[in-house]
Amino acid sequence: MLSPRTPPGVTTESGLPPFAVAPTTIQTDDDAELLSALKQRDERAFVALVERYQRPLLRLALVYCRSLAIAEEIVQDTWLGMIQGIDRFEGRASLKTWLFQILVNRARTRAEREGRDVSFSSLAEGAEAPGEPAVPPERFRPIDDKWPNNWALPPHSWGESADAGLLAGETMDLVKRAIAQLPSAQQQVITLRDIEGWPAEDVCNVLMISETNQRVLLHRARSRVRGALEGHFNDG
Repeated sequence: MLSPRTPPGVTTESGLPPFAVAPTTIQTDDDAELLSALKQRDERAFVALVERYQRPLLRLALVYCRSLAIAEEIVQDTWLGMIQGIDRFEGRASLKTWLFQILVNRARTRAEREGRDVSFSSLAEGAEAPGEPAVPPERFRPIDDKWPNNWALPPHSWGESADAGLLAGETMDLVKRAIAQLPSAQQQVITLRDIEGWPAEDVCNVLMISETNQRVLLHRARSRVRGALEGHFNDG
């Protein structure tokens, strides 16, 4: 069992040695230091990781399922998987990448068990499959025009009022709804890139996709979200 100071919702009966009780978290961004502390069963390192990654893990889990309760179960399974595998982790990937890979594997397994198709190949297939153009073709001048392929209907400037509107709760709700309506592969990529602020390399490592696929999926996701926002502001 973990010690009584373990963050709520994470328990195990695996017989692992308990984490040592400590009054404060470790303040470090160094993966090597955290990894060393975790292998020594220093609870401060575990608490530091939970505080840093609990919410991002939950946001990604919600891409795979619409139930908050199930997403929380997936995150709890992820923490247990980390604890159970920490002594075998050799540090070839970053600690963050490894942790999120555990979550993705558990989320996909859960989704497949419940009859939803979120296979390892779905991300690549989502990027390779033909999709709608990022911008409707009719917004460009025809090939026989004096200025072919230039804007016929350029993007509408949102102006200062739109910048202020971006901060409004209703606009952020629109962004969330637009992301929620994206195909799963696009949701995963835009969640990690634009919500969590991850670099492309980390996203590719966690989702096990190529840089090209990551770029295509992100472009399509951003285009759809921008389209939703543009329609919102143009109608306003």
